[in-house]
Amino acid sequence: MSWILFTLMAVFFQTFRNAIQSKLSATVPTLGVTLSRFLFAAPIAGAYVYALSVWRGEGIPDFSARFWMFVGLAACLQIAATSLMVILFKQKNFAVGAGLAKSEALVAGVLGMLFFGSTLSLLGWVGIIIGAMAVFVLSGWRKGGDLTLKTALIGLACGTCFALTSLYVREASHTLSVSFELAAGWVLFWVLLVQTIMLCVYIGLQQPATFSKLAAQPGKTLAASVTSCLGSIGWFTAMALQHVAYVKTVGQLEVFTTMLISIVWLKQPVRKHETLGLVLIGLAAILVMWT
Repeated sequence: MSWILFTLMAVFFQTFRNAIQSKLSATVPTLGVTLSRFLFAAPIAGAYVYALSVWRGEGIPDFSARFWMFVGLAACLQIAATSLMVILFKQKNFAVGAGLAKSEALVAGVLGMLFFGSTLSLLGWVGIIIGAMAVFVLSGWRKGGDLTLKTALIGLACGTCFALTSLYVREASHTLSVSFELAAGWVLFWVLLVQTIMLCVYIGLQQPATFSKLAAQPGKTLAASVTSCLGSIGWFTAMALQHVAYVKTVGQLEVFTTMLISIVWLKQPVRKHETLGLVLIGLAAILVMWT
């Protein structure tokens, strides 16, 4: 059950990373906030892989064409997902933005079953249905609700991109003939490196002023990268061990810490229907964890 511990580690660090990025989004463009997640993370991941390789006595594995394909797809989709998450923060308050993005777990279950050979039990599907209900509640689709269809679609698109990222990460790790921890570390390092290069080149050509805005907030930028890398180590390792749908549904426990940070640090109120939706998502995670 070590995958649960790695998932909880990921939840802890991702919660703080999301809060930091939410703060950055007030003064930094969307792509800049997205870059803050990766900018210093690749060197940290590289040091982690090196230390783990020395400790376990394992060398550099062979990287197949399938590995590079999965890494490329995961890198691009995670950039898209992170950008959508930042846009979502600007559409709705922090707690609900993260809640809508949790559609990732639902999509991972369906796509995993259809295209990646994953299976869920009956209890797991009950959890998925409850999770889907929670997304509708959070989306504000009720009489007098103040959340638009546009915001709901952004949330679902964000969840879909994150789900596909996770599925491709798992596939990439399974192409390497090394221990699961090291396989996850190598995938993480290359995904982060590709993402950093892609974003730096694009921002340098299209939004060069973004770099100065990030440089003006070095503490938040570094904190976003560090928490992102540590959280990703948890996610990537857990997904190397267990089906993505299970990992991501347990990861939905993030909503409770998200609510706490939203209230205590970001000073944002959480309304009754939002609380109900977040609780339903938590229930869905627990049901799937018990399968």
